[in-house]
Amino acid sequence: MEKYRRTDFRDQISRNKWKSVILMFVIFVVIIFLGYVISYAFDPIYFFVIMFFSVIISFSYILFSYYNSDKIALASVGAKKITRENHKQYYDVVEGLCIASGLPMPSLYVMPSSQINAFASGRNPEHSVVCVTEGTLEKLDKKELEGVIAHELGHIGSYDIRYMTLVAVMVGMIAIMSELFLRSFRFRSRSDDKKGSIFILIGIILAILAPIVVYFVQMAISRKREYVADASAVKFTRYPPGLIGALKKIKQEDQPDKRINKAIAPLFFTNPFGELASTHPPIEKRIAILEKM
Repeated sequence: MEKYRRTDFRDQISRNKWKSVILMFVIFVVIIFLGYVISYAFDPIYFFVIMFFSVIISFSYILFSYYNSDKIALASVGAKKITRENHKQYYDVVEGLCIASGLPMPSLYVMPSSQINAFASGRNPEHSVVCVTEGTLEKLDKKELEGVIAHELGHIGSYDIRYMTLVAVMVGMIAIMSELFLRSFRFRSRSDDKKGSIFILIGIILAILAPIVVYFVQMAISRKREYVADASAVKFTRYPPGLIGALKKIKQEDQPDKRINKAIAPLFFTNPFGELASTHPPIEKRIAILEKM
């Protein structure tokens, strides 16, 4: 009867992609509701001014990060580009998985760290990079390395950098809208105090809580994308034990890597800091799901 309780990786991918979309819709609803309250608390023209500056500032910042995410990430960890000649097994594993998945070959890098970890970045499959730690190459066997690399290729194939960039734009808009709304009170005249007082109070509460709420929604979306990448790794390798073995070895390490910048921690195969409230699901849960595939 065990086979009837198995989870199809295709179902896992589809389910978590839908959950990501639903969570993203929650962020969109928060934007609309916050804008609605601001438009009633102040003149509607003022709302459009806030929206204009929120969109411009958020898009300008995120657009730069989007087109330079791989360069920023690689530079921050001191990664070095490799070739087939100096890292044959690593190169061959990625090449084989790219053939199996139909993805273009990414640029390959190695970063100095004794821990097992990896990340992928780049705005699309044609402009992507995969980076692993020295510890990954030293401590994992070939099947485990394939599982980790396939997970990273799953992120690339699902356009996760583009997806999470869009989420970051929306979250950034909410943060900027809230900040502009709260700062605007110093410019209001006393004669406006009674106008829309209820909406002003609601707006203040929402402006304080909205960035916190959408931050946790953003983290939840990131965790769903990790599940999608795990399922994609099974799709590419057809061998869940490889990825399971790598996760078990990572769990045994359980030591934070303080050299990694927290700003790029969401890119990694597992959270380098081992925090409970993070962009990554618990390793135990990831293993449990993979064991059912």
